[in-house]
Amino acid sequence: MLKHRLLSKIFSTWIDEYQEDARFGLKGKIIIDEESEFQKITLIESKRYGKALLLNNCWMTAEHQEKQYHECLVHPALSSAEKIYKILIIGGGDGGTARECLKYREVQQIDLIEIDRRVVELSQKHLPEIGGNAWKDERLNLQIANGINWVAQSQDNSYDVVIIDGADPEGPSEGLFNKAFFEDCRRILKDGGIFSTQSESAEAFHAIHIDMVKIIREVFDYASPLYGNVPIYPSGWWSWTFASMKKPRYLKPIPNRVNEILQSCEIWSPRWQSGAFNSIPAFLERALNQ
Repeated sequence: MLKHRLLSKIFSTWIDEYQEDARFGLKGKIIIDEESEFQKITLIESKRYGKALLLNNCWMTAEHQEKQYHECLVHPALSSAEKIYKILIIGGGDGGTARECLKYREVQQIDLIEIDRRVVELSQKHLPEIGGNAWKDERLNLQIANGINWVAQSQDNSYDVVIIDGADPEGPSEGLFNKAFFEDCRRILKDGGIFSTQSESAEAFHAIHIDMVKIIREVFDYASPLYGNVPIYPSGWWSWTFASMKKPRYLKPIPNRVNEILQSCEIWSPRWQSGAFNSIPAFLERALNQ
């Protein structure tokens, strides 16, 4: 009983993300609350989901549910692209996306472009399990740089997979959500490559989600949203969008890659992926087809 009372006092602060007339929060204690060159960074510790990261007062990741996000962003792309030798990640400073990519032996190089060095430093110190061994893997090339500029300056046909692991479309991530940027991403993809991005909540950020998917469909021959659950995010309902040229390659995982990673996944599997691509509600399908 005494231990329970002590824990209740320690984890007694509510930390909330506010979106219009709703709030989404955890009870915990604040570990870090600082302003970097680019944004406000907050780290908390909670009983329910462990340590968690917020940027500009918006939830980014939490130890005990980050796989709901990272596995869904990575594996539909890497399990299906024709080749996966060279990967580009824009954002992803917590290391979780790189960790999932590095599960594949075929991957030879990952360029991880994160604009805010403090996100990386604080994640490495306070959220080491999310990045895991990725930070020590020789295949990971971490660059503290502007991702929009990196993409614009990259050569044509230089990456097998391009992954956008950015925050909500404001602050340093604002430029990651427009047609010009998506066109540059298509340009730097090799033949048989796949583009992947988080595409917001279809409920909490409905208009942004619809606009994103429509723009990506204008840029690529094929693009499809995939829907899943990330309880810590606004509404708990999240989306990721995948795109490719010539055919919807992202719909068909390659069996030998599936066998390589499946036992390490908590969420992703070919069966889960098939259901997630097909779980689009009627109202969203109508909106996307207008």
